[in-house]
Amino acid sequence: MADASQRPEDGPADLILAMVARDGTAASRHAQDLADPNVPLRDLADAIHALCVVHGTFPGMVDHATAHGADTLAPAWLARAASVMAAERALLVRLAAAAGPLPSTPGQASAAAAILQQRDTLALLARSDRLGCATGAAAAFVLDWVAIRGLLERCAVRLGEEATSSFAAARDEAVAMLHGLTLAPARVRALTFGAEQLLTQHRGLWQLLESRAAARGG
Repeated sequence: MADASQRPEDGPADLILAMVARDGTAASRHAQDLADPNVPLRDLADAIHALCVVHGTFPGMVDHATAHGADTLAPAWLARAASVMAAERALLVRLAAAAGPLPSTPGQASAAAAILQQRDTLALLARSDRLGCATGAAAAFVLDWVAIRGLLERCAVRLGEEATSSFAAARDEAVAMLHGLTLAPARVRALTFGAEQLLTQHRGLWQLLESRAAARGG
């Protein structure tokens, strides 16, 4: 959500980094709970399976943005980000297989439908014709993935799997891309709108996963 405390001099990088810190995965209570080394493995497995549905298939959100081509603010960065996220998809799929079947949870059908809807919503967001929207969504996605990647790495340890190389370079490149943008106010609004919508979907996913963990009794 827009923050009235944002300063007029804040650039795109400042704005989106603040949004990710405030509204992203790292701020989610359930994501924080999953970081506990004693969290039930079924809760981690549930999160991995949900992330795999939303972000583990091709084309992913960044692929949609790259292929659609309407957002020309940072096309070279989008193409590189798509390559990086392809490796993350492979990690997700590997962890989902290692985690075993989806844990039995009341209300599974409605939850599955909601998760699929999130994937479709993000695909539509990435194909927006509003200049800056897809770039903002993709940047927020990569930056929020830093916290998600931390959870994947913990899950990999629990499952005896090996995570891929560090995600730090991808995070730094996204920040550098945002710092390099000089935009009119309308473009900044489009950029932050895309970021806000991505974070809204991720926040909803963690809330759904928290409800599912409670329904399982832990």
